[in-house]
Parts: sequence; structure tokens; C-alpha cells
Amino acid sequence: MKITLSGLYIYPIKSLGGISLSGSKVHQSGLQHDRQWMLVDAQGTFMSQRSLPHMALLQVSLSEDGLYLTHKLQKGSGLHIPFSADTGRLLEVRIWDDSVDALEVDPAADEWFSDMLHTSCKLVKMSSSHKRWLKKKYQVNQEHVGFADSMPFLIIGQSSLDDLNKRLDTPVPMDRFRPNMVFTGGPAYVEDGWDRFFLGSVPFKITKPCARCVMTTVDQQRGTKNREPLYTLSRYRKLGKKVLFGQNGIALDEGYITCGDAILPV
Repeated sequence: MKITLSGLYIYPIKSLGGISLSGSKVHQSGLQHDRQWMLVDAQGTFMSQRSLPHMALLQVSLSEDGLYLTHKLQKGSGLHIPFSADTGRLLEVRIWDDSVDALEVDPAADEWFSDMLHTSCKLVKMSSSHKRWLKKKYQVNQEHVGFADSMPFLIIGQSSLDDLNKRLDTPVPMDRFRPNMVFTGGPAYVEDGWDRFFLGSVPFKITKPCARCVMTTVDQQRGTKNREPLYTLSRYRKLGKKVLFGQNGIALDEGYITCGDAILPV
């Protein structure tokens, strides 16, 4: 059965709205621009929709020279952040168990985000000279990652979501799971059995299943929480204490992928 890339997504600023793409460069650290920026609190700890679900209301789009931010429910609230913007100052930030030096971006951006989220925060971006390395057990070629939770890539089959939605009273869209790559073809959860695959001409390796959390319960258009789909997933996709949906992976080479490319498990 033919398996085809049907969706491609990036989330330039961690935990804010995602962007649908027709094609993207593949880097070792993830798709181009994916989770290269992040909001941190006064202690330098990353912020996310887990505790601030209304972060979903901040939408990111790409311009030729940077990012453009808007609030989904507020008109005239835009902010432009050039790709080149940073103060040159490094700040030690924490994301889960990792500490990394990141660049402070712009005090004006900090003020905008603090106003929009009604809490003090600072925008930082990855520094090219300060890598966030994957745990050695997942490395093949000394891979590193941006501000994603743990892995550079997340892939989910459309059939897997379709199977979940048959179990829900109210279906949920794929954006609840914030994948990078979505494919059509194959049975539900076929990705669970993959080890390596080619997407177009780019080789990837699956590293581990993706453990899901309360972020899946955040409506990405409203910034509100419910108990689904995590409650239903926990009834049939639980292994130990983890609820699994989708597969994390790394790219074994760089390249360019586009929607419509064939996926070939090997």
C-alpha cells in the first residue's frame, strides 16, 4: 500500500500555534525553523500549554525575514521578529532535564508576550554555538535538537487519528498532537512497527514512541482544556504509566521533503 506524506508542520516558537507547509528543509535538529525559539519564565524555565493553555491563541506565521505573531482572538495585535534579532546576551534556560545557553531576543518582544499572556516571560532562541544534544542512547550521528520536548521529529499516520476519532464522541483534529509529519496510507498505528524509513530521498530513524500529556486536551483554536482525547487514549494506548500516540525520530541525513513524497519503511 502506498504511503504518502500528506501534512508538514512546524512550531517555530515552542508551544505556540503551528504552521502548515508544503515543503521544508530537513536539518539534523528538525525541520527548518521548528522550535528554534521558546518562552521562558523569570527562572529561565520553559513555558508551555500544559500550564498556560491560552498560549495556543498566539499564532506564528513566516515572512521572508522573520516571524510574525498575532493573537487569534485580538485584532491588530501583531509583532514582527526578524530571524536575525537577538541581543547577543546568553541566558541559561531549562527544558525538562536539559540546561542550555540560549540567546535573548528583544526586550520589546518580551513585553509583547508578557502582555498577551498576562504573565512575565522572555523570548529566547537557540544559539548555533550551544547545541542541545540528544541522549546518547538515541544518537546515531551525534544528533542535536532545538526546543522540542525531546526529539527533532514526530510522525503520525492519518489512519491512527481516524481510529481514535471513531472512539470519541467529538472528533479532534490532528493539531492536538502537534506532529511534524502526517501521512496517509497503511492501517492505524502502522508507524508503531517502523524502525527506519525514507521520506522522499531523506532517511529517518524512529527513536521511541511519543508519550502524550495534557497538551493533547487543549483546543488549539480556543485555548481551552477538556479531558479528551487523553482520557480515551489512556484506555487503549497505555503502556506502563505512559499514553502513546505517534512516533519520535531523527533524520539520518539532510535534504528537502514535500507533501506528496512517498514514505518507504525499510
